[in-house]
Amino acid sequence: MYTDEQLNCTDCNAPFTFSAGEQEFFAAKGFTNKPNRCPDCRAARKSQRAGSGGGGGGSSYSGGGYGGSRPAREMFQATCSGCGKVAEVPFQPRGDKPVYCRDCFSQRQSYR
Repeated sequence: MYTDEQLNCTDCNAPFTFSAGEQEFFAAKGFTNKPNRCPDCRAARKSQRAGSGGGGGGSSYSGGGYGGSRPAREMFQATCSGCGKVAEVPFQPRGDKPVYCRDCFSQRQSYR
């Protein structure tokens, strides 16, 4: 049903074989497009994306622990409900719940 097909890589312009087995796999996965890149360029691109924290999600920054840079988290100041010191927290306090500094929060057991 499928036969090997010669394609040219869009990155390096080298010819590569789109094998009958690969075509069958693509069809089973529901892929309708043929690959644009040779296996070497595909692997290089995949490792580049993984190394930069990408993933194709369309996000405006690359984060997620893959080594990409992430914008600084906005911090808010609040008075600690435990000790009364100024605490920096990563959320906007609303006033209806207690807010704790790092030390008081770590001493509380209710968060676990």
